Amino acid sequence: MSHPKHSRRKVLRGAGALGVGAAAAWAGAGNLSPAGAATTNPAAALKTIKAASAVKGKVYVGYQGWFVCAGDGSPINNWTHWSQGSAPSPGNQTFELYPDTSAYPAGALTQTGYAKLGNGRPAQLFSSYATAVIEQHFHWMQQYGIDGAALQRFGSDVTAVGQPRLKQRNDIHAKARDAAQKYGRGFYIEYDLSGLTDANMVSALQNDWTNTINGTLGLTNSPSYTREGGKPVVHLWGLGFTNRPGTVASSLQLINWFKSKGAYVIGGVPRGWRTDANAKPGYGPVYAALDMLSPWNVGNPTVNQQLFNDDMAKLKANGQEYQPVIYPGFAWSNWKEGSPRNEIPRKSGDFMWQQAVATARCGAKNAFIAMFDEYDEATAIAPAATDSSMIPTNQYFLTLDADGKHLSSNFYLRLAGAATKMINGSAPISATVPIPPVG
Repeated sequence: MSHPKHSRRKVLRGAGALGVGAAAAWAGAGNLSPAGAATTNPAAALKTIKAASAVKGKVYVGYQGWFVCAGDGSPINNWTHWSQGSAPSPGNQTFELYPDTSAYPAGALTQTGYAKLGNGRPAQLFSSYATAVIEQHFHWMQQYGIDGAALQRFGSDVTAVGQPRLKQRNDIHAKARDAAQKYGRGFYIEYDLSGLTDANMVSALQNDWTNTINGTLGLTNSPSYTREGGKPVVHLWGLGFTNRPGTVASSLQLINWFKSKGAYVIGGVPRGWRTDANAKPGYGPVYAALDMLSPWNVGNPTVNQQLFNDDMAKLKANGQEYQPVIYPGFAWSNWKEGSPRNEIPRKSGDFMWQQAVATARCGAKNAFIAMFDEYDEATAIAPAATDSSMIPTNQYFLTLDADGKHLSSNFYLRLAGAATKMINGSAPISATVPIPPVG
């Protein structure tokens, strides 16, 4: 099958201001608990839900949940996002950062066509459809102090009525709800306008929110569903982007409709939203109608404190909230032939940390980390290969030591937890990365 066209990749390049194994082995790799060893007191988890179920003063991660393997029991039941329809093998992959899969149970992993890893382990990949994988992800969020997840829901999925891809998306979101409840994390729906058109943007999201999110899935009934001031949170990503659907009128219609249904509306908007830089012109009224703005920062290789300050000042004057987007780094050479390896370096965590520092210094108490599980473009904070011993011997993949420092596979989870504390004000601002490289 063809690669699903529901990612945000097209806004990363050519956009000016947007820029460019076993449990024992796991303990040695990053000191994380295997999925099977996760223990949680349900009553204690539920007590934390109230604290997690807010968006102000919280740090959420984007959760793609889109990796599928042939034979994994999913409705699509074919390789998706790891590769284009057949088993990943040398030269046949669409992801850049190799995951550390050692915490997942064997039943959630599928063999690839690669040679063994440098450490002799088989080259396997996980399926996002597996309940054990989703539970492990939310367990990590709890373990490392990440408040919750924005569940990515793509326009190309919600319009695929009666097709496997919509059933798969619905199943994954139901499992994520259950995992969020189990581990006391918040979650909310983030609609990505990718795959919609000017003609169906409004009606498609209205129907999905009414009939599926609040209807058959009943997600907003969950005690873990994020509410702000009692209102269920919804995030509309793609408003004002030149390569996403919508007009000023239809965007306002959509925002106001969600508000009429009692929702708190976040807008995923262009980085140049204040000045119309690399954005559709005249969208000021759209931005002004939102409760919270989250300017997309992925692809921007610099950290400009003034930009954070100016965004914050504008929104504060308007009585709106600011949710800066921070991310660890970016590369997609395995998917985009000719693109440089390690294109926007992670700098051993310093790049993401400086964005978190800028967020804290501007006074924002909220942030969005892009992304939890985005191995495609190497923006994932979930456990990844530390060095060449954890990737196939016959294919290049980015590893966490690319910038010269050995980091444990859980480093970015630990960094996200530290960033959360600094941003929400429970820890002081630190100009340098405050955690050890291995831990």
